[in-house]
Amino acid sequence: MGTDKSKVLQVRDLHVQIKAKNGITTLVQDINFELKPGEILGLIGESGCGKTVTSMSILQLLNRKETTIEGSIMLKGQELNGLAEKEMRKIRGKDIAFIMQNPMNAFTPVFTIGHQFVETIRSHTSLNKKQATELAIESMKQVNLPDPGKLLKYYPFQLSGGMLQRVMIAIAASLHPAVIIADEPTTALDVNNQKNVLRHLDKIRSEYGSAILLISHDLGVVSEMADEVAVMQHGKIVEKAGVFQLFDSPKHEYTKKLLNARPTLYLEEPMTNLI
Repeated sequence: MGTDKSKVLQVRDLHVQIKAKNGITTLVQDINFELKPGEILGLIGESGCGKTVTSMSILQLLNRKETTIEGSIMLKGQELNGLAEKEMRKIRGKDIAFIMQNPMNAFTPVFTIGHQFVETIRSHTSLNKKQATELAIESMKQVNLPDPGKLLKYYPFQLSGGMLQRVMIAIAASLHPAVIIADEPTTALDVNNQKNVLRHLDKIRSEYGSAILLISHDLGVVSEMADEVAVMQHGKIVEKAGVFQLFDSPKHEYTKKLLNARPTLYLEEPMTNLI
């Protein structure tokens, strides 16, 4: 198949431990996966199985005093594990972007949306303030935000959680990063805006070749978006397969259990029983 150069992200033998008062606890172990440009890998599993720890390890955002990360995390041929924080700051936002689960945590409350968006763009490009503002406005239009020029003057608390989520996605997508890590990107959104955001993520991957690591509890979102799916249980990947193969013919017992837990509507039953 393809050479290593065709892989934009390669995670090899990732092993994360945390030092606690009662000893050392393993959070994730033996994690292996890779992403090619324009590919979407869905990462599914119950809460606490290690999905977010895996993403935070890739971004090098775990507390280095309390955690030990072993293994290799290669982004476009560059090793990220153990990279100095100063160097990682240059990479985060530009080459690898993060859409986090709680949009409120992504913004500093004392600065306007515009200040934070524009400064993010300017810190990674040679654009001046006017050009960066124009790019911010265009990126916000892409995620269906109304009157972006006005929204840039608002503070985070003045926007709903759903609007903040879309601003965060606009920021993540604005510089066309090689990899986007999306941790529950549609959690705070209604159905209509979910569709818009997913459509935009799909557009980013098809137009700019960004690979996406999609972490989600929503199996419907994963089945619709992902090319491949990895299933995590107790800090390990227990099954990985193409999206159709995994949903149609799951091999691991835990995967079967997870898929069977999906809510189902039995519309054939007469509604009179419920009245």
